[in-house]
Amino acid sequence: MNFVSTRGQSAPATLSQALAAGLAPDGGLYVPDVLSAPRRLRSGTDLAATSADLLAPFFDGDALADALPAICAEAYAFAAPLRPLATRDDYVLELFHGPTAAFKDFGARFLAACLARLPREDARPLTVLVATSGDTGAAVAGAFHGRPGVRVVVLYPDGRVSPRQAHQLGCFGDNVQALRVAGSFDDCQALVKRALNDAELQAQVPLSSANSISLGRWLPQMGYYADAALRHHAATGRALNLVVPTGNLGNALAAILARTLGVPLGRIVLATNANRVLPDFFAGGPYRPAASVPTLANAMDVGAPSNFERLRWLYRDDDEALRAAFQAMSIDDATLRHTLAERFQRHGEVFCPHTATAVHVLEKLRAVGERGDWAVAATAHPAKFDSVVEPLIGQTVQVPESLAELLARPASAEPMPADYPALTARLVA
Repeated sequence: MNFVSTRGQSAPATLSQALAAGLAPDGGLYVPDVLSAPRRLRSGTDLAATSADLLAPFFDGDALADALPAICAEAYAFAAPLRPLATRDDYVLELFHGPTAAFKDFGARFLAACLARLPREDARPLTVLVATSGDTGAAVAGAFHGRPGVRVVVLYPDGRVSPRQAHQLGCFGDNVQALRVAGSFDDCQALVKRALNDAELQAQVPLSSANSISLGRWLPQMGYYADAALRHHAATGRALNLVVPTGNLGNALAAILARTLGVPLGRIVLATNANRVLPDFFAGGPYRPAASVPTLANAMDVGAPSNFERLRWLYRDDDEALRAAFQAMSIDDATLRHTLAERFQRHGEVFCPHTATAVHVLEKLRAVGERGDWAVAATAHPAKFDSVVEPLIGQTVQVPESLAELLARPASAEPMPADYPALTARLVA
């Protein structure tokens, strides 16, 4: 299988070439040149086996094809359990059991395992450049930390991530450098995209991306949705519907693509915070990126979701068909606080702020009579957001062992203006 740009101005690339490049030369995002027809899928012996079967067509004919089972074994080395919520026929898909307690551990480890197996003619270190609104940077740093021949540079918006997220971003050291940018996540993302499209810079510093714009981050996120839906269908005979909290749209788009390939998923509803670019579009307005608004669910503070290009590609740029297929709902911080407090008081359930947005959206769907089996994607462990969650529930959230280990390390990050020359100066130094 080959991969082409969403913007149609770049030559087709192999999977290995697309993984190494991160972004297409024309600034677009890589997508498959053709999608296989939906097929009859079955869950494997474990999450890794299910994922390897689902991803096999994308690796067909590529140099990495034979290594796919081993890559999946590295990436999916921890569970993604589907657990019942207190309310009937409602579930939570826990995606936070990885090393940095966020769903992005799956994709980051998958990409790292792929790149480690790709031969490189250039003897210079590969710089993996990543913008983060909170969780991506730590997952990528953890996945690539200590790997020879790779340097990781993480850009995050200073003051717009939780204290524990900021600590994670700066605690790795060695081949990982954290830069706290005086700006928003959108500023960080724009800097990364500009660098990846800068041929002069690339001639000096070989670059790749680890944001959800990368195929190596996007495709593997299908695995946990497929495994959960297939097991649920085998046990109940029913499709699993999803509410996915989203900012840059990569995680939700993975679920959408999995359904397209034959995974028994029903409706997929998007939950956002006060950043309303997606809800406004799906309500009938134009797609209009805007400056991001800071919220308690900071990892979703995105005003220009990059993966919207891929979503339009999947629906052949038919905005009306796209609007007919999906629903996106937005909640504000006051509602988020209420949801966190009430779910704990009524049911003893504790969520991170991002998961709580999806929980509230599911409550709204049930209130208008939505039926069927629904799961909320729990994207991060609530202990990463102790400063938000604990005052609302009135007790301490237990910290997972892996997160506690990272928090015990010293951490530091360098300040940087939201300025492209400042970034290039650091990259070529």
